[in-house]
Amino acid sequence: MSKVRTRYAPSPTGKMHVGNLRSALYEFLIAKHAGGDFMLRIEDTDQERFVEGATEIIYRTLDKAGLLHDEGPDKDGGFGPYVQSERMKSGIYMEYAKKLVERGEAYYCFCEKERLDSLKTEIVEGKEIMMYDKHCLSLSQEEVEANLAAGKPFVIRQNIPNEGTTTFHDELYGDISVENAELDDMILIKSDGYPTYNFANVVDDHTMNITHVVRGNEYLSSAPKYQRLYDAFGWESPVYIHLPLITDENHKKLSKRSGHASFEDLIEQGFLTEAVINYIALLGWSPEENREIFTLEELIQEFDYHRISKSPAVFDIVKLKWMNGEYLKAMDFEEFYALAEPYLRKEITADYDLKKIAAMVKTRIEIFPDIADHVDFFMQVPEYDISMYAHKKMKTTPETSLEVLKELLPLFEAQEDYSNDALYELLCNYVKEKGCKNGYVMWPVRTAVSGKQMTPGGATELMEVLGKEESLSRIRAAIAKLETEKEVSL
Repeated sequence: MSKVRTRYAPSPTGKMHVGNLRSALYEFLIAKHAGGDFMLRIEDTDQERFVEGATEIIYRTLDKAGLLHDEGPDKDGGFGPYVQSERMKSGIYMEYAKKLVERGEAYYCFCEKERLDSLKTEIVEGKEIMMYDKHCLSLSQEEVEANLAAGKPFVIRQNIPNEGTTTFHDELYGDISVENAELDDMILIKSDGYPTYNFANVVDDHTMNITHVVRGNEYLSSAPKYQRLYDAFGWESPVYIHLPLITDENHKKLSKRSGHASFEDLIEQGFLTEAVINYIALLGWSPEENREIFTLEELIQEFDYHRISKSPAVFDIVKLKWMNGEYLKAMDFEEFYALAEPYLRKEITADYDLKKIAAMVKTRIEIFPDIADHVDFFMQVPEYDISMYAHKKMKTTPETSLEVLKELLPLFEAQEDYSNDALYELLCNYVKEKGCKNGYVMWPVRTAVSGKQMTPGGATELMEVLGKEESLSRIRAAIAKLETEKEVSL
C-alpha cells in the first residue's frame, strides 16, 4: 500500500455541522494513525449553494479543532489547485470526460428540458429520480459533431450498461453488488460546463493520489457509479469507508438545514473544543479499551477504522454535557478561570472575589452558561419558602433553624475573621457545645445566606465571599422571614 492520503472535501455552504466535522476528524485520524497526509480540498462547483464566508468557517473550524491539514489551498503539496473551481479553469474535468466519451464509457446528451420532463421516474430511497433512456447514445458521430458545431447545449453522461452488475468493496460493509439496470446514466459535465459533484470527486481523488475515501453511508447508493468511473478509466479504486448515520434523540438524521448544532454553535453554547472532538470521535467508533476520555493525540494512536460501527450513532447532548463537565473538572484552574471569568462578570457586578467563586463552580458545571444558575444568589437572595429549612436528613425544621440562626447571630457579629477556615471553626465549636450534627447548623446558615437548596459552596465558603456585612444582613433577613412567617402560620 502506498502512503495513506485522505482528504476532507467540504462544500462552502455554511457552518460545519456535526456530521461534517466527524468526517473530517475520521479522515484526519486515519491519515495520522498511519503516518500519512491529510488534505483539504474545497468543492465549490455547486455555485447555487455557495455561501459567502463559508470557506473561512471551514479553515477556522479545522484550525480550532486541531485538524491541521498537510496540503490545501494554503499549503501546496504539489497536487493543486485545491479548489475545484480553480481546477476547472485548467479544463481537467472536461478533458477526463472526453476521454470517457472516446472509450464509449460516456456520451454527449443534447436532450432539451421538455423531453427530459416526459421521461419516467423511479422512487429511489424515497426520492423521485428521473431515469434517462439513453436516447442520445444512439446519435452518430456526425450528428454529435454537428450539434457541437452549432453550439447546441449539452451535458456529458456516464454510459452504464443495462445488463450485469457492479460490485465495490467497503471496509465496513464488505462487497456490495448492484444491478446495473438500477443505475442511471448520471451527468458528468453539466450544461454550464461545471462537473457534477460525483464526477469531480472521482477525478480529483485519483489525480491527488487519495488512498482512502471516507464519507457518510448516504453515499453508498452512489458508490457503484463511482466504481464504474474508476473501472472505466482503468484506475485502482481507493479504500471506501462509509460512516454510519448520526441521528438526533428522535432517531432522525442530523441536518444543518434543520438547524442542528454546528461546531461553532456548540462552542458558542459553552462547550470546550477538546470535549466536542472527543465526543464526536465516539459517534460511530469504539476504542479497544473501555474508556471514553481521549486527547486528540491519544485518538491518533488508538484510532482503528475497522472498529467503526455500521449502526446509526445518536447525538446525545446530555452525554456531551457530561463529557464537557469531565474536561472542566480536569482543567488547570487558571485556564478554567480565564474562560469562566466573562460568564462570572456577566452575573456578578459586586466586588466579590471571582476566583473563589470560580473555584466553587468548577466541579459543578457542565458548560459555562451553567454558571448563571449557580451564582445568581450572590447578587440577591431569591424569594424562597421557609419550608426549605426543613431537611429530614439534617433533622432541621423552620423552628429549629430559627433557633440556630438567632443563637449564631451574635457570634457572627463578634467574629472579625471572615475567612472560610475561621468561620468553619466557629460553627464547629457551636456544634460541639450544642451536641448536634454539623448539618443541623450548616443547613440553616447556608439557606439563610443563599436562599437556595443547591449552592456551589458550603455555608462558610459563601460567607467568606459575601463578607461580614452582607452575610450578617442576609442572616438577619432570614431570621425576620422565619419569625414573620411563623406568626402568620399561627
